[in-house]
Amino acid sequence: MTDQELQRLVEKISMDFFHLPFLHRANFNSRLRTTGGRYHLKTHDLDFNPLVFQMYGGQELIKVIKHELCHYHLHLAGKGYQHKDQDFKRLLSKTGGSRYVQPLVKEATHSYKCRSCGTLILRRRKINTARYVCGNCHGRLLYIETSKQQVSRSNYPFQK
Repeated sequence: MTDQELQRLVEKISMDFFHLPFLHRANFNSRLRTTGGRYHLKTHDLDFNPLVFQMYGGQELIKVIKHELCHYHLHLAGKGYQHKDQDFKRLLSKTGGSRYVQPLVKEATHSYKCRSCGTLILRRRKINTARYVCGNCHGRLLYIETSKQQVSRSNYPFQK
């Protein structure tokens, strides 16, 4: 998707869901790393992370566009445009925008296996196997591998 196609898509979504025109610029910004999009308060332009479209497709990008358009239209109307404001929360739920973008960062995970009970332990940071032991049986840990994968809280065997 090019910047011109993105501009037309944002204008169409603005008219279809907000019934107001989008009169500023919308473009992809590859410098964005962890956010799906950004609204500029001074220029009223919108930036979008191209990884959202590449990793998750058009449906997720549309949700991010709706989120940023909520900021845009509420700010121009003089209403509460921040995430904490009730005006923002109401408009976001009414239009079907996403509150958070899907994870965009791939992180390295370090895998450990308990030598006694065989429990698999996944960690984001590397740990000292001479110092730390298994949480189940206090057995010694064996370092298995480092892999570059999507890490979420549900991948952890022990949750706090």
